[in-house]
Amino acid sequence: MTELTDFEPEQKSGGAWFLNHLPAILWHRRYYVLIPFLLVLAAATIVAYALPTLYRSTATLLVESPDLSPEVAQSPQGDIEDRIAKIREQILSRGELISLIQQNDLYGSERRSKPLSYIVDNMRRATMVGALNSDIGKGGKNNVIAVSLSFDYPEPARAQAVMQGYVADFLRKDSDQSQDQADTTVRFLQDEASKLQSEIQEIDNRITALKTENGAALVGGGANPMLMDTGSYTAQISSLEEQNRQLLAQAQNQPKDAQLAAAETALAQARAMYSESHPDVVQARERVEELKRVTQSSNAPSTIQQQIQANNTAIAQLRSQRDQAVAKANALVAIQARAPAILEQASQLANQANTFRDQYREVAANLLKAQGSARLASEQRGERLSLVDPPNLPDQPQWPNRPLLIAAGALGGIVLGILLALAIELLNRPMRSPGQVESLGLPILGLVPVIESSQRKQRFRFFRRREASIA
Repeated sequence: MTELTDFEPEQKSGGAWFLNHLPAILWHRRYYVLIPFLLVLAAATIVAYALPTLYRSTATLLVESPDLSPEVAQSPQGDIEDRIAKIREQILSRGELISLIQQNDLYGSERRSKPLSYIVDNMRRATMVGALNSDIGKGGKNNVIAVSLSFDYPEPARAQAVMQGYVADFLRKDSDQSQDQADTTVRFLQDEASKLQSEIQEIDNRITALKTENGAALVGGGANPMLMDTGSYTAQISSLEEQNRQLLAQAQNQPKDAQLAAAETALAQARAMYSESHPDVVQARERVEELKRVTQSSNAPSTIQQQIQANNTAIAQLRSQRDQAVAKANALVAIQARAPAILEQASQLANQANTFRDQYREVAANLLKAQGSARLASEQRGERLSLVDPPNLPDQPQWPNRPLLIAAGALGGIVLGILLALAIELLNRPMRSPGQVESLGLPILGLVPVIESSQRKQRFRFFRRREASIA
């Protein structure tokens, strides 16, 4: 049986036909809509009340600026975002979380049935640490003005206790980190200053030693060593040697001994008869020389011998002094030849010392600022975190939002039911209008009217108006 409504003619287009018969389809398939709706709504309600209730305790830490300007005392902590990130990793480390779990007796049932690593990961997911940025001056380098912390737990009192531990640990680590960084910076700069002072002192000592060893070359060498007077030594030596010859001649002029005279006569006779290499001549000559030596030693006065010995000693001293003077002159010549290289070396050392002095002045200035920063850190007057919003005791659960979950379940159930009804309608494809019969090429023999009550007309009034507007 087909149904006819008040709006004619029947539209043959698919979209108009679907909208015309949508109320009838939904009413005819109402159980396919109602059952999924009720099932999904019931499931959403059960899930909403079955999920564990979590309370969130929050706290806010304010980033306070240093009491002194950066020109007076430079802050050694670095970027505040990096500091917060480092402290966050520290307080969320495995050891810190295990300590908080044991102190507050958290996750009692989970600890009896699940491994500790799972509980630590669960607590880490329940903890949130975030930086609050300022909406003024967004182009600045450091835009963080506060740090927000939160922790979710089924019991509000324990959530607050854990958050208090987080806050205390966060403030303590920030203070310790600032103090450690300031002290480390001071020690490092002191070591650098001491090292630079040692380098400067060593270079100054090398320059002093170089000038001391090559003073003559650096100041021009004094007198020209090539013009040094060594003739006075030679003249004195020559004079003493001449004096010795005179003394020997004086000693030789003494009366000869008879044996010496006979030996000289025998030598003359032998030379007259033989050559100089003849043994008799050689023997006679040796005899004469031996007698001369004996005669000189015996006849020469002791004063002459003493004078000759004194002159020989003076000659040896003069020759030694002359050799030393010549060696000194040669050394000066060598030094003067090396003078340009020595001056270049001294200049390089001086430039190196000046570079170290500039570095030392810069390090000394940074050391002064670092000492001021260390004092600020020790007195808690540098850039620091302060508690502006203490951990609260939550009075309302953060999760789950039961009305929202139930509403979402109801909406999902309705959508699922409508989709199911439309899917069954498309699969069965019932004949709901004469147009569908004509589309199959079959003749229409007659129409059986449906008498609608006022309640049915009221129910589908909206759809009739929509169809009339479409027609």
